[in-house]
Amino acid sequence: MERKSWRRLCTAGCAGLVLLGGVVSAQESGTTAAAPQAAGSTPDASAQVPADVSKKLTEQGEQLDAMRSQINAYTAQLDAMKRALVAQEENYHALRHAVGMDVLDAQRGGNINAAGTGASALPMPADQGDQQAAVKPVGQAPAPPQDDKPPAVAPISDQPGVLTPRGALVVEPSYQYSYSSVERVDLIGYTIIPAILIGLIDAREVRTTTQTATLALRYGLTNRLEVEVRVPYVDASSYTTSREILTGSSEDNVFTTNGRGIGDVEATARYQFNDGGADSAYYVGWLRYKSRTGTDPFEVVTDCVVRCVQNATGTGLPLQQPTGSGFDAVQPGLTWLLPSDPVVLFGNISYLHNFPRDNVSLNILNGGKEPLGKVTVGDIFDASIGVGLALNDRASISFGYDQSLIGVSKVNNKTVPGSVKTTEGTLLIGGAYRLTDKRTLNFTLGVGATRDTPDVSMTVRLPTRY
Repeated sequence: MERKSWRRLCTAGCAGLVLLGGVVSAQESGTTAAAPQAAGSTPDASAQVPADVSKKLTEQGEQLDAMRSQINAYTAQLDAMKRALVAQEENYHALRHAVGMDVLDAQRGGNINAAGTGASALPMPADQGDQQAAVKPVGQAPAPPQDDKPPAVAPISDQPGVLTPRGALVVEPSYQYSYSSVERVDLIGYTIIPAILIGLIDAREVRTTTQTATLALRYGLTNRLEVEVRVPYVDASSYTTSREILTGSSEDNVFTTNGRGIGDVEATARYQFNDGGADSAYYVGWLRYKSRTGTDPFEVVTDCVVRCVQNATGTGLPLQQPTGSGFDAVQPGLTWLLPSDPVVLFGNISYLHNFPRDNVSLNILNGGKEPLGKVTVGDIFDASIGVGLALNDRASISFGYDQSLIGVSKVNNKTVPGSVKTTEGTLLIGGAYRLTDKRTLNFTLGVGATRDTPDVSMTVRLPTRY
């Protein structure tokens, strides 16, 4: 028993020593194999990973820098687009403002003038160079408008609705032809029945032709204030056909008179109150002074062959036609214009006050005098309205109506026999054709709508701006 146990112990010990030797040998071989790697011909994984990550980080950093540059470029472009949008909005509002003023005049029918009584036509549209200078490139805000003019409309009366730009001079020659015919029948006697007259008939017809050549000068003191001077030359003729009263004559007598010379010189100042536009009205106030430089009705010689103080059987008519009214007058007024594409609405109101004259006498044939005393002629209230329409970029046309209410005349504060309040109405048609950027040909035709109004009047103007 003891020997077997000892053998087993020896066998176990030997096996343990063999196992221990194998383990030690394996450790030594592993250590020997690891040593060359550590000494290193090839790097391990732990040494390769940091280099790749660094490279990727470098590449990503470069990409981020490129993206930042692109973002900055996009931001700059966005800011430029914002500035361009703001500039375009300002340019749009400026163009809308200009369309109601001189650009509308340049693109449409030239100059069409506004209504009223008393002055003349208009300045020309702006120069091509001025219009091109007003257009600014996108992204640059346009300069504020230098000229706040209302739009021009085709002239159908003497009162212009467009102010002359500051420093500009407008020279306007014009010619006006007017014809009127008045018939008058006086029944002197009494009637038995409405169809039978016992007495005489005084039938009289007066035909008057007046031609007026006028030179008007307008100058713009500012863009809102202008002054004007008008010098007319008048050539008038009158033909009176009548039969002598208190006689049994069956023949008509024709009494002819003529007169020519300088008429009443006028001076006018106009001021634009507001800065209108394409959607709002313009208001222009004006004040006109009319002198009595022309030959007045009291200076001409009156026929005393038939009907006057010394003799009651003559004509009693002036032997020469006057070229002026004989009274100083002042006339304030207001003109308004409302652009409403494609037309322009306009109107005018005014009041003319004639100053009375004292110690007035008629010059009678053969050196006689007929004293009249204090003479006062009626004041005049005038109102007009119209519409202008552009036909193309050069031609335009306008239509309107003008009405005047004339008061009674008095001598020595007593109403003159036969003097009554009178209403004159005129239908007006006007046209304009722009010849050049500085010159426009205007034409106006007036047709009398009442018996007291001239039957027809025609006016041609040629305003030129310097």
